[in-house]
Amino acid sequence: MVTLAEVAQHAGVSASTVSYVLSGKRSISATTRRRVEQSIRELGYHPNAGARALAGKRSNIIALMVPLRTDMYVPVMMEIAIAVATTARTHGYDVLLLTGEEGPDAVRRVTGSGLADAMILMDVELEDERLPLLRGGGTPGAKPGTGDDQPSVLIGLPADTTGLTCVDLDWSATGALCVEHLAGLGHRDIAVIGEAPAVYERHTGFAERTLDGLRARARETGVRVLHRPCEGGYDALALTLARIFDERPGTTGFVVQNESAVEPLLALLRQQGRAVPEDVSVVAICPDQVAVQASVRLTSVAIPAQEMGRQAVEHLVAKLDGRGGDEVVLLTPELTVRASSGPAPAAP
Repeated sequence: MVTLAEVAQHAGVSASTVSYVLSGKRSISATTRRRVEQSIRELGYHPNAGARALAGKRSNIIALMVPLRTDMYVPVMMEIAIAVATTARTHGYDVLLLTGEEGPDAVRRVTGSGLADAMILMDVELEDERLPLLRGGGTPGAKPGTGDDQPSVLIGLPADTTGLTCVDLDWSATGALCVEHLAGLGHRDIAVIGEAPAVYERHTGFAERTLDGLRARARETGVRVLHRPCEGGYDALALTLARIFDERPGTTGFVVQNESAVEPLLALLRQQGRAVPEDVSVVAICPDQVAVQASVRLTSVAIPAQEMGRQAVEHLVAKLDGRGGDEVVLLTPELTVRASSGPAPAAP
């Protein structure tokens, strides 16, 4: 890599003069500036992010905050992150990946360092503590739209979207779609096997909105719904399933929003002599890969991870280029019918 000192030697000036040309902190004669700039071009020198930040120029870096929690399905998070990274490169941006659970501290660190031009946030909660800092760019008293705030996009939907740009699957419509499908097949008692309890305790947006949509459509269609969070895994699912059939022995439909619970559920139903879909129907909210590789090919609503990541970057780049404003983009869910759902069994 070409260093600043090598540029100075090539241009016949001091290293500090090259630094001043880059940062604009001191007045440099036009002749000297042109000589330094020519050396930079000829040598192919690329100033580091700190130098660009001092000069008020872009770092060409996007910070992606994706907390990797044990109660989340990491493959989906990583699929979104990869889509963000590959789309960002097509626009000439690199991605700084932040995987810790630092919350507002991470936002302050990024906005205060000048290392990134913009931010994308994932794992958004309904009342997310990071959002006030994004609306004001981490600067006390700053207001959205004044130029003080750092461009940002959320992959997720908080309770209040004022002053924010959000890209997400329409989770409310997703929950409603699952109920519509099962209700249309005659199922009247549906159990929802949800994410781990901690996901709901944090009021994570996608999980809460799925439940809202599911319950609202259940009321409209006269379907009874029982929701049970679950850690996933065989032992946890065995306890959860036993509770469900104790409380609602007439349950004939399941909606699963927990990838780790899919295969244990199918195995336990087989052990209990409940055939899928003759006795019990199962609809999953999961990636297509999980649905088609299950022991019974699952009727499912896919999670458009790649499209969410791609659109988040496109909207962020538009903001950086002065072409985009704040908006909420909700992707329409699509349900694919496979082998795991069928007509409700006739009442005995």
